[in-house]
Amino acid sequence: MKDKLKGAPLWALGAMSGTSLDGVDAAMVQTDGQRILAFGESGYRPYTAPERTALKAALGRWPGEDTRAALEVVQGAHAELLAGFPQAELVGFHGQTLAHEPRGRGTHQLGDGDALARALCRDVVWDFRSADVALGGEGAPLAPFFHFACAKWIGATAPVAFLNLGGVGNLTWIDPSKSAPEDEGALLAFDTGPANAPLNDLVAERLGLDCDRDGALAAKGAVVDGALELFLEETYFRKMPPKSLDRDDFSLMMELVRELSDADAAATMTAMAATAVMLGMEHCPGPPERVLVTGGGRHNPVMMAMLAAGLDCEVAPVESVGLDGDMLEAQAFAYLAVRVLRGLPTSAPGTTGVAAAVSGGQISRV
Repeated sequence: MKDKLKGAPLWALGAMSGTSLDGVDAAMVQTDGQRILAFGESGYRPYTAPERTALKAALGRWPGEDTRAALEVVQGAHAELLAGFPQAELVGFHGQTLAHEPRGRGTHQLGDGDALARALCRDVVWDFRSADVALGGEGAPLAPFFHFACAKWIGATAPVAFLNLGGVGNLTWIDPSKSAPEDEGALLAFDTGPANAPLNDLVAERLGLDCDRDGALAAKGAVVDGALELFLEETYFRKMPPKSLDRDDFSLMMELVRELSDADAAATMTAMAATAVMLGMEHCPGPPERVLVTGGGRHNPVMMAMLAAGLDCEVAPVESVGLDGDMLEAQAFAYLAVRVLRGLPTSAPGTTGVAAAVSGGQISRV
């Protein structure tokens, strides 16, 4: 523990279960809480169909409501996967977001860090978002501080943007000339709009599939401009960042494509996600040199082609700079766990709209 507190580099293990409800990612990062020194092993534990059903049934529930079945899934899947990393000195446990209402009831990431620490015999950092929300922040996105470290790691010298296309899309604009992520002007981050979650829901409802793999369905369809235009009337797009979304904030998308064929609905929903990113880019301080895409959306050629056509810069998967787009969010919570342990900020006005830089998270010690 002395070395942990002194500031020596640690091998931290991060875990992420996102809004797409596909499974749990886990990844190791060696860091002192400021620099990325090395990337380590990673793993994935998919949710079974019954587990996804239990998690979906709990979406929208708050503390005090019945989430026992979902909690059992979250704890069991994480403990099973994370036990395979005995070399981890610290664990960053995001939990499963069930509800997110920063200007209302707060934010709810389902998970018990104390129980996970006991199961793994490792210190666990968790509940990353509540402190930010309590101080007036959006509580999301939280990966930007890690994105800043990644920009330093790849040697970026001009502004660069990281675009995560998970269940919800979020964008991080970075000025790598700044020395720390909490510095004024170093970061601007916000949720752009829905990404994969509504598209996944569409193909699950209509075809019984988990996702539109490789954009195959969307590639067969045509974008219906009327539905796209109605989607873009949503006031969220005109709201200044920082700003964040819950997974189901754009439930109207399903209604807008209800009468369309499967292929046209998929193509239109894909265009909705891509166009939301384009509108979001207008909020950035200046054009980035390139947009590096992470999350499942980067595997969708239709989505990537739409982004490349609509943005005035290079658009490429994060693998083009040596990063792992499947594990970037899990790596982020490994990195953030060390920052919490060291008392370093994990969010700032430019990333969540919080009044001042804040270090969130609880630490469960063994």
